Amino acid sequence: MLIDTHCHLDASEFDHDRGVVMDDARQAGVAAIVIPAVAPGNFQAVRSLAHEMPGGAYALGIHPLLVEAVGDEALEQLRDAVVQAIGDPRFVAVGEIGLDLFVKHIASGEPLERQERFFAEQLKLAAEFDLPVLVHVRRSQDLVLKHLRRIPVCGGIAHAFNGSAQQADTFVALGLALGIGGAMTWPRALQIRRHAARFGLEHIVLETDSPDIPPAWLRPPENRNTPAQVAGVARDLAELRQVTVQEVVEETGRTALRQIPRLAGLPALKRGT
Repeated sequence: MLIDTHCHLDASEFDHDRGVVMDDARQAGVAAIVIPAVAPGNFQAVRSLAHEMPGGAYALGIHPLLVEAVGDEALEQLRDAVVQAIGDPRFVAVGEIGLDLFVKHIASGEPLERQERFFAEQLKLAAEFDLPVLVHVRRSQDLVLKHLRRIPVCGGIAHAFNGSAQQADTFVALGLALGIGGAMTWPRALQIRRHAARFGLEHIVLETDSPDIPPAWLRPPENRNTPAQVAGVARDLAELRQVTVQEVVEETGRTALRQIPRLAGLPALKRGT
């Protein structure tokens, strides 16, 4: 089954045609879409969107680039939201969480310390409730791995992974799958393409990160990414690996269900659509 494991469907870029975007995804064969939260302010939005479609699911978490914009009480708000959502079959993971060292002022000092504290607390929450994690690892792979070693979780996804071979091996050894999306479709993304070709499909899931990280066939200015594009990512991955698209769709779908077990309870997946 074709699953987009990371899509910000609540983003403002979709405000004018969100229904059309969801319909396009269904027509492209997308059976499930995981919508991660980024802060308490959009917890309700991702939950509501997930409940609007048979294959909709959501995760709750605080994005590393937003920890400076929220107060310390946001961690308690997250805990309260997880407690309330744990009985909801649409709620599947803790995310989007992690570390981001791309922004220069964050690479050291207080902003980084705050990111690390929020990340550690969210890992503890995931471990407590036996939930997988959707992990943001932009230029922070080794530091993220340090925290994952200290606070083991039951699995999850290294979202938009673009680290070294050794780092990729370590994420997989710790029980996480690698998220492969539009970046892999660009010929110059040599490192990502090597990972996509080298690892077995039991360690790879598909994602779009919509509306961001557009694939190679979406050119400016009309380059907004959408969940329907995950079908193209599957086709490019099949071509890269010299296998059928069906094999990629089936195997990455199985990986997604293994990494995020609660997905199997979605109405669309129960029906096998």
